[in-house]
Amino acid sequence: MILKLAATAIALALGASAAYAEPVKVGMITTLSGGGAGLGVDARDGFMLAVKLSGSKDIEVITEDDAMKPELAVQIADKMIQSDKVDVLTGIIWSNLAMAVVPNAVAQGKFYLSPNAGPSPLAGAKCDKNYFNVAYQNDNFHEAAGNYAQTEGIKKMFILAPNYPAGTDSLNGFKRFYKGELVGELYTKLGQTDYAAEIAQIRASGADSVFFFLPGGMGIAFMKQYAQSGVTIPVMGPGFSFSQDVLGAIGDAALGAKNTASWSPDLDNAKNKEFVDAFKAEYNRIPSIYAAQAFDTGNLLISAASKASVKDADAFRAALAAAEFDSVRGKFKFNTNHHPIQDFYVREVIKNDEGVLTNKILAKTFTDHADAYAQDCKL
Repeated sequence: MILKLAATAIALALGASAAYAEPVKVGMITTLSGGGAGLGVDARDGFMLAVKLSGSKDIEVITEDDAMKPELAVQIADKMIQSDKVDVLTGIIWSNLAMAVVPNAVAQGKFYLSPNAGPSPLAGAKCDKNYFNVAYQNDNFHEAAGNYAQTEGIKKMFILAPNYPAGTDSLNGFKRFYKGELVGELYTKLGQTDYAAEIAQIRASGADSVFFFLPGGMGIAFMKQYAQSGVTIPVMGPGFSFSQDVLGAIGDAALGAKNTASWSPDLDNAKNKEFVDAFKAEYNRIPSIYAAQAFDTGNLLISAASKASVKDADAFRAALAAAEFDSVRGKFKFNTNHHPIQDFYVREVIKNDEGVLTNKILAKTFTDHADAYAQDCKL
């Protein structure tokens, strides 16, 4: 599907404009089918909203569905690079797909801008000058949750995540800051939907709280089964576990759950208010973390393209690294490994005035937080 967007009434109303030295062709590989489709749809919609609001006629986006399959993502990337002649790739949600696609793409001189997946190798020893992560490094949200659990004095934790790169990074990140007792640590199958055995282990564990990272349909299934099980041990997670894309499906079982993220719909800055209002107007729903990160990714690209030709790799790379765009997160800058240094917050699931489940910020848990792998990156 090719989406080439011209200026719109809303962009003109906002006074948006863009002038580029060179048109930019973007290949978006994301998940638009299966249990992870909600994440990819939000990422696509957030990115395309940024392009639309820019008023640009010079950014062309080719979007294809990876169906959560690494081998398919590789095939799509090869086609986009070799046949479609894209300048920039983006869109991948899942870290196992990113590890399959990114190293080969940047080796061919293409830029990759990540709106989500942030596996630790790409932040550390396998970092690359053409790879920029606009979201986070995988450990970050979980580090923030571990720090919150530690500062709250929770003595016994049960932790679980899917068995893939982001799952491993997740629990490693949590443990980096949580120093209490782990009464259980489980890696579940990626895409799993039956959690009866895991819930039985939680019930018997003696835990004071449960930390889980199960994005998309996995988290929906877990929370529904957890609520039905009668287990009353409170749960917490990274923002992905209680992101806007899953709250409606989880329902009231999510109310009161604490989670950690670098962004929230109620984050108080002008760009975020503009984004949330525009996203609601365009798509008739509250944006998720995935949409917010992709919106920032689109605006980073737009900022760089307004300063340098994408055909001048050194100049375009420098423009990306400068990150001179208004982020929905407020302040934003890249570390030496092209991953963000940013603040993180503790959020709580509530119902807003319209009765819609969403998140509100309770407190900040990290200020100007950097990932643990930048020291291993030789850029």
